[in-house]
Amino acid sequence: MTKWKAVIIGFILAVIVKSFFAQYEFIGLLFVGFITGYITHDGALSGLWNAAVAGALGTIVCAILFVLVATLGGSLFGIFGGLTGFTLSGITSITIVLGYLIYYSIVMGITGALGGIIASKK
Repeated sequence: MTKWKAVIIGFILAVIVKSFFAQYEFIGLLFVGFITGYITHDGALSGLWNAAVAGALGTIVCAILFVLVATLGGSLFGIFGGLTGFTLSGITSITIVLGYLIYYSIVMGITGALGGIIASKK
């Protein structure tokens, strides 16, 4: 069962880690996954699931923010900016986004399971 409070907190922390602490991304995701799993208080599987969902949402939002920022600067240069640039950037980077989606979900999910085990009420 998804606990949306934990997912939203983990999602916000994942976006902060990716946006402001990119050089420490792996360590930051480990901590964020652990925190998300700990907040669930419902065992390993619940911690894993909630942290993986938070990681997936964080990946999607970070990818959208990156594409928007990259195309915003390009809008001054004609055809490669605006909606055309956004579409081209989105189409060409879909494999990279899927790779990060899997990466965030696995890294955060593993430590989320650990946090869920430690904080389990069962």
